[in-house]
Amino acid sequence: MKFKAVIFDLDGTLVNSLEDIADSMNSVLQANNYATHNYETYNNFIGSGLRNLVAKALPKERNEEREIARCFDAMMVVYRNNCILKTKPYDGIVTLLDTLVSRKLKLSILSNKSDELTKIMVQAIFPDYFAPIIGLTTEEHKKPNPFTVLQISKDLGVSPQEIIFVGDSDIDMQTATNAAMYPVGVSWGYRPKETLIAEGAKYILNNPLDLITLL
Repeated sequence: MKFKAVIFDLDGTLVNSLEDIADSMNSVLQANNYATHNYETYNNFIGSGLRNLVAKALPKERNEEREIARCFDAMMVVYRNNCILKTKPYDGIVTLLDTLVSRKLKLSILSNKSDELTKIMVQAIFPDYFAPIIGLTTEEHKKPNPFTVLQISKDLGVSPQEIIFVGDSDIDMQTATNAAMYPVGVSWGYRPKETLIAEGAKYILNNPLDLITLL
């Protein structure tokens, strides 16, 4: 099979955004006199969207829908102003993207981060590489639901079987499988490679340029 496109997850795959996310959430927790969490704990919270992360970060006794919604809104205000403060591409990612562009592959991003923040981050860190850039707009369509990624396939004019989906989480591997795309996991993200393999990864990248070997 000759692959014609690559769709990437964002957080934990292209960029390490954990510290900005954790710092923003901790500031909300502190403002409400709630216990904060370390980066290692947030590593386990990331992957299912920021609203889900807020729910996990709140104290169990305050984990009701109204408080989740209130703290999520507060988190978004803080994070919107700090989402690229410490966030950087992983080593080798820019070289990989340049190589893929030189090989005429189509590149896109699908994230469970809000659509607004996904676009802000990508346009600031990776201008001119990706189209379309899509984040979460509807909870119903959140990964691993393949709805949005299949829409990207149509927009790119490339069949799902000709697309590699690259991500760092079990959710990403499930998304690729649900869409009949080729699931590729990365070992440097927020989930261990054993989890990625168990959830369907057909190839694991230990270095970004390993993707070129696969191609």
